[in-house]
Amino acid sequence: MDLQTFFAMGGYAFYVWTSYGICCVVLVLNVVVSIRKRRQFLRQLARKQARQNS
Repeated sequence: MDLQTFFAMGGYAFYVWTSYGICCVVLVLNVVVSIRKRRQFLRQLARKQARQNS
């Protein structure tokens, strides 16, 4: 089996590689959104504690 045949996926390459691409995008977005939400939560928590301490 050569590399070109592997990447052609028996004629289904478009569907296979598109699904891999969409899956990777979703996984990356999941990580990015989680990090942003965590930072936002920590900022809100710090503001809330600062208000209570003053």
